Amino acid sequence: MTLAGALVAGAAVSEPRPSVLELYTSEGCSSCPPAEEFVAELAQRRDVLPLSFHVDYWNDLGWRDRFTAEEATPRQRVYAGTLRRNSVYTPQAVIDGEADYVGSDRRSILAALSRAREGVATRLAIADANLTVTVGALPGGTPADVLLISYLYQATSQIGRGENSGRTLQEFNIVRSVVRLGSWDGSERSFHAPLASLPRDATHVALIVQAAGQRAILGAASLAIR
Repeated sequence: MTLAGALVAGAAVSEPRPSVLELYTSEGCSSCPPAEEFVAELAQRRDVLPLSFHVDYWNDLGWRDRFTAEEATPRQRVYAGTLRRNSVYTPQAVIDGEADYVGSDRRSILAALSRAREGVATRLAIADANLTVTVGALPGGTPADVLLISYLYQATSQIGRGENSGRTLQEFNIVRSVVRLGSWDGSERSFHAPLASLPRDATHVALIVQAAGQRAILGAASLAIR
């Protein structure tokens, strides 16, 4: 049974969840600042969880992005396969692991974000300098990966070279690390991570439950840690 089928059948407790928007971007890309500005707006909404993944393939073209995440480009390349794209590009926005848009295409993205989402129940909590992650039960749920993503809420960058030379960029929800905590098979599971294991500049964490093979996102939550 799929997640949607189980929820319709009332097989498990579900809860509203934010739409997850992954923006693949770079400080060296001149077409990315409008998408970054859009992310700044979306970061104010409770029903959207935007995450900015800074890729590495612009770094040899005049400006090295200080927020390059080693997981970003490989993750984007997987999406190129699952979404049947011939190549990767910036700015690319992937919504809920299922569809992509040019990151500055506000009209299409807002339309895609307009419907309410429900997903498997997820919880994030902090106690005794540890982060506890709980993913609820959903009999017959689609096998999935449980990902812990740390991010920096906001930063200002002065760009000295490259396509954006001379610009001051305001950046939001900048991914600093992606850690696979384990798998989920429909039964309730809990995971733990010391806060000290997260990057020092991370201010928040996101929990993503994503169908195996980096496909549909089944659950999501976020929490401030600083």
